[in-house]
Amino acid sequence: MSKPERIFIKGNEAVSRGALAAKCKCFFGYPITPQNEIPEFMSSELPKAGGEFVQAESEVAAANMLLGAGACGVRAMTSSSSPGVSLKQEAISYMAGSEIPAVIVNMNRGGPGLGDIGPAQGDYYQSTRGGGHGDYRLLVLAPSTGQEAYDMTIEAFELAFKYRNPVMVLGDAILGQMKEPIIPWLPENAVEEAGEDWRLDGANGREKRLIKSLFLEEGALAGQNMKLQDKYDAMKEEAEAELFDTEDAELVVCAYGSIGRIAKSAVRKMRKEGKKVGLFRPKTLYPFPEEPLLEMAKQGKRFLTVEHNLGQMVDDVRLAIRTVADSDFFPIYPGNLPTPDDFEEPILKSLEGK
Repeated sequence: MSKPERIFIKGNEAVSRGALAAKCKCFFGYPITPQNEIPEFMSSELPKAGGEFVQAESEVAAANMLLGAGACGVRAMTSSSSPGVSLKQEAISYMAGSEIPAVIVNMNRGGPGLGDIGPAQGDYYQSTRGGGHGDYRLLVLAPSTGQEAYDMTIEAFELAFKYRNPVMVLGDAILGQMKEPIIPWLPENAVEEAGEDWRLDGANGREKRLIKSLFLEEGALAGQNMKLQDKYDAMKEEAEAELFDTEDAELVVCAYGSIGRIAKSAVRKMRKEGKKVGLFRPKTLYPFPEEPLLEMAKQGKRFLTVEHNLGQMVDDVRLAIRTVADSDFFPIYPGNLPTPDDFEEPILKSLEGK
């Protein structure tokens, strides 16, 4: 048996290759740094795979094209960064309300406003709380490596059609622009179109179908929202996290994405110094993996949440452990680029209970 091919690529290209492996057939995008390599790669490679690439006139247009393709059961994706994703929010809300599967990639940049083109994690609230109008949720996956960017993009397509719901892959400028080795693989049973029982593909020989997010009849909207809430509750089985050196840890550092990766290096260093520190890194931000956190809290462990923002995921950490514990918080201000050494002082303070 031949050894799997190992390739050296940027995180943005890993996302693109993962989408092609998942049989993505439509991509709609608009340029914005730091995710431009995604549409650049897809513009070249997607047509070769029999798909369609469209550079739309705006982020708004790209998101609505995504809505149309998803309603036809086509595996489709868009990508952007922070302010571009903000412009897509109306269509994302419509997709969630209409139960249309789609994949949205956000390579988070600094904010608020135009901010800068460097990394940040300021879009956590936007991603996990819906981001647009109305009560809805996206499944949100948070890769920390190029390999996870590839793997989670494939997973995003599977989850989108499993739940008939938009799925967000939330990275940042570090992940998107960093080069490292990955091993590509192909999923089994990936199909170009799905949703035979609901997609809009012409009503010749069957009953008409209607995909909508407008419910004006008495009680209809309440019924739809109850249906959606049942689906969001069912998504909790997808919750996943990495637990690193947490078994005997006195302090558990909570961090996700690129910051989770940097925090892991800090934890390794402090372990060598005899400090009982571990790492909790959620791979799904929604649904948030609450159970392992609560279990560790019941064991008497302390917590420190580290984020590249002013404090967002820390709310979910505190909600998960609220009945028995709390979490300290250390912010990395957007515009700064942290190293593992930057985490040593706040970790030591939390470890010592200061």
